[in-house]
Amino acid sequence: NEEGLSDPNSPNYDALIAGKSAFLNVPFFLTRLVVFLGVYSIFAMVLTKLSNREDLEGGLKNYRKSITYSAIFLVIFGFTTPIWAFDTIMSLEAHWFSTMFGWYNFAAMWVSGMAAVTLTIILLKRNGYMTWINESHLHDLGKFMFAFSVFWTYLWFSQFMLIWYANIPEETVYFQPRAHGIYKGIFWLMFIINFIAPLLILMTRSAKRNYGTITFMALLIIFGHWLDFYQMVFPAVSPNKVPNIIYDLGVALGFVGLIMYSTGRALTKAPLLARNHPFVKESLIHHT
Repeated sequence: NEEGLSDPNSPNYDALIAGKSAFLNVPFFLTRLVVFLGVYSIFAMVLTKLSNREDLEGGLKNYRKSITYSAIFLVIFGFTTPIWAFDTIMSLEAHWFSTMFGWYNFAAMWVSGMAAVTLTIILLKRNGYMTWINESHLHDLGKFMFAFSVFWTYLWFSQFMLIWYANIPEETVYFQPRAHGIYKGIFWLMFIINFIAPLLILMTRSAKRNYGTITFMALLIIFGHWLDFYQMVFPAVSPNKVPNIIYDLGVALGFVGLIMYSTGRALTKAPLLARNHPFVKESLIHHT
């Protein structure tokens, strides 16, 4: 927030930040924000339209188009997600960088998204809508949450271990206030929730087929990764005092309500079961 960081004539001049000014500037940041959100929205509308057409018309034409557009989107999303992480979080501490940071955030978004999908499916089934969902479907969702919690931990540990082992001050400075400073309680609680809990609770087959256990773990995983983003952001913007977490949790819950409302409205606009999908029969009789 200081003025003149990239101005050589300013007393606040910072050579490192000046070297990144071509990327870390407001116009370019806003441009990336608008372009990325615009591209994501276009693909979402196209894929939704193809899905609705397939349900009405049948055949494989729209299905094959969906596969093509989805493959293109996955490449775009995979390359732009790290940039989101660099822009919105890592740039808060411009003197520190990690090439694994983008993929670490990608894994967090993936497992959180899977937990949100799981909660949505369970909520719909319990309200009498997706009656065809069985324990085998639930088992697969539990396996995804378990597997990607381990994958997130792999990236977390790889980033942490390499920086700790290297013992380079400009890199270890990121972990010092989190693992040893005033945020250490949040830091280690986040690790316990996001790795230890899924590892111990979701390891067994019976746990992944229990609606109560899966619901609890999905909620816990979403909260755990919200806590992860909290500890990524606030040590950079409030290094000397931990802000009141209740206010920020309230903001998060407000967005959860908004997402639930918009998702619920969207689900009322088309049948929940795509009866003309070429693999719908395999899905309905799915057993593991």
